[in-house]
Amino acid sequence: MRVGSFELKDRLFAAPMAGVTDRPFRKLCRRLGAAYAISEMVASDPRVRASGKTSLRMNHEGESAPVAVQLVGADPNTLADAARDNVERGAHIIDLNMGCPARKVCQVACGSALLKDEELVARILHTVVDAVNVPVTLKYRTGWDTSERNAVRIARLAESAGIQMLTLHGRTRACGFGGDAEYDTIAQVKQAVQIPVVANGDVDSPQKAQRVFEYTGADAIMVGRAAQGRPWIFREIRQYLDTGMVAPEPTVQEVRGLLLEHLDEHYSFYGEAWGVRTARKHIIWYTRRLRGGAQFCERMNRLERCEDQRRVLDEFLQEAGERHDRLQYERERADGSVALQCGGRTGGNARDLDTMAACRV
Repeated sequence: MRVGSFELKDRLFAAPMAGVTDRPFRKLCRRLGAAYAISEMVASDPRVRASGKTSLRMNHEGESAPVAVQLVGADPNTLADAARDNVERGAHIIDLNMGCPARKVCQVACGSALLKDEELVARILHTVVDAVNVPVTLKYRTGWDTSERNAVRIARLAESAGIQMLTLHGRTRACGFGGDAEYDTIAQVKQAVQIPVVANGDVDSPQKAQRVFEYTGADAIMVGRAAQGRPWIFREIRQYLDTGMVAPEPTVQEVRGLLLEHLDEHYSFYGEAWGVRTARKHIIWYTRRLRGGAQFCERMNRLERCEDQRRVLDEFLQEAGERHDRLQYERERADGSVALQCGGRTGGNARDLDTMAACRV
């Protein structure tokens, strides 16, 4: 599929996640099969953009094209200025965040809070599209709450403003990340516009990815939380879509190599003090479900030096590899089953999304 002048090699995308999808993690996801990865959200306020943390979020050195930067804000002109600034810094695509449900973001009328003001949404979209000569995309939710799902109206506003791709998370702001994503609205948006539509929300297995593609008709799928500690999910999905075969768990030695390389780049990117702290969540995601993982994570969280953190992790994975060739989890992997959502109500658990047709609203 295409986004502006960029031809993406696949339909599997890595979702932007604050505090997660930094440059080292994006590069790892791209290496393991994600065709596209958007930055953590960058505040449009110029005072915030000057901070050290935001400067790191705007560092794209070594990333392959297209480089996509997600902006968050509520003022059309400030967002336009931020878009121009990021294009000057090397962004190839600007993504607008109207989906973040975090309280601190919504309290300042940003993120998914914007969905309550469609007139402001239209002004933001037109102003930013007019401000830059690169594609502008939009990531948003199905609405502010379940009583007012306005995703189709927002989609039409976006298309008329010149937005070149929509990513829709199948929850309202009120839902946060609870319950089950609903895909009816994504399917309706796909039918309502001509621009590409990306389905986001609860894609956590190759089987689920296929069902979401089939049910929504989406042009691409965006994977978020399921890639935390499992970035190889992108290649697993691709193999299943191509062959219908479920890939075996990766070998412990492969994961060991990937994680150590990830840590080395992470430490280099953040430095010693910040690197050791910010690496902990990634290490926990990789190891917490492995045999002995809980005890290991408790020990790892007490370490204060990157060198010690890396060494202890290496030892843990070497021991895991001596016990089993491939990753062995304490609990079974999810089988890709889907909880049905009928107009905001959970309709039960089913393996086949086709049965959702009777539940459309």
